[in-house]
Amino acid sequence: MNEPTQYKVRVTPTEGMNILSQDEVSRLKEESKAGMYDLFRRCTMAVLNSGIDEDDPDVLLARNKDFDVRVIQQDRGIKLELINAPADAFVDGVLIEGIRELLFDVLRDIVFVNKEIRDGHFNLTSSSGITEAVFSILRHAGAMRAGLEPNLIVCWGGHSINRIEYEYTKQVGYELGLRGMDICTGCGPGAMKGPMKGATIAHSKQRSYLNRYVGISEPGIIAAESPNPIVNQLVIMPDIEKRLEAFVRLGHGIVVFPGGVGTAEEILYILGILLDPANAEVPFPLILTGPQESEAYFQQIDDFIAATLGPEAQAKYRIIVNDPVEVARAMDAGMKEVTQYREEKNDAFFFNWQLAIQHAFQLPFEPTHQNVASLQIHKDQPINELAANLRRVFSVIVAGNVKEDGRRAI
Repeated sequence: MNEPTQYKVRVTPTEGMNILSQDEVSRLKEESKAGMYDLFRRCTMAVLNSGIDEDDPDVLLARNKDFDVRVIQQDRGIKLELINAPADAFVDGVLIEGIRELLFDVLRDIVFVNKEIRDGHFNLTSSSGITEAVFSILRHAGAMRAGLEPNLIVCWGGHSINRIEYEYTKQVGYELGLRGMDICTGCGPGAMKGPMKGATIAHSKQRSYLNRYVGISEPGIIAAESPNPIVNQLVIMPDIEKRLEAFVRLGHGIVVFPGGVGTAEEILYILGILLDPANAEVPFPLILTGPQESEAYFQQIDDFIAATLGPEAQAKYRIIVNDPVEVARAMDAGMKEVTQYREEKNDAFFFNWQLAIQHAFQLPFEPTHQNVASLQIHKDQPINELAANLRRVFSVIVAGNVKEDGRRAI
């Protein structure tokens, strides 16, 4: 890792933020200097360190302690001024283009979107209002494409998986890419990078060049896990619940690779939604997969689900071990079912409006001792509600191990 550059550089915006009114530019500048500054700085720093293996935010902060970022207002619009930025973000003094794009994604989502929320432009008191907010943020980010048949596969899994598991995620991504599928992940390293990397090779072999590699994160995670360099559409949702909803509304199927508590949280989230009686007829292919060496991991996951949520939940997913081709074929078949269902229901291909997500799955859960103690973890409740509360338990563990606020609280 090279030392930070000891100079200032000004960066012009990418398409999408190059036409702003003077009022919008002024508001962005003021907001970046106010309550959002520290978060904006940390997330910008994470993007500038795109592609590194370090996932400890304290190490990143120490390594980049002299880094600063400022929003510069000018008559022609806006620029970002980077001070003592990491040298690895540049080639011969010129900022890498992909990093430049992601920098303004951070500005858009951390500064602009959060201000829109605080100013009351979104109704976050109702379930439908939250879904509208998720839709608006995704649309503002350009993450949705009208006219495309369902082909976006969400890949979940751990950021610190071993080499065998990582190579397997690349093989699965490759097979998905050969069949014309795009990839959406949490945007970080490990199981979030591997499928994208495999898919890029497959897309190139198929001479397909307008593919999506969507990374969906949230402030507490991206500040700790830098985006991988393949992401070409970065969306930073305001909190983990909106991030999870964005995954299932935007994506058309989910592949889960080996991971840790964060992956378990994601599995419980999607199971809680699919177990809702209102979603009984909604096709949503869900596959858990890994190399032969990971078979025991998925057996543990399956045993846990059997013991807590029962066989009805187990019926919502399929476990495929050591067979990337079969994973891709199963997802390809699932895309046909999703397409047929959306056509029959006159639902959009680019956003899953039909999927019912209860308010309990959408409300941010603050990881405090009191909130955790009040969680209802027992079988005398609908299994979709039990899944929602189990998901919150794992979310608390993630907060204590990954997110800076949680680590600081501990």
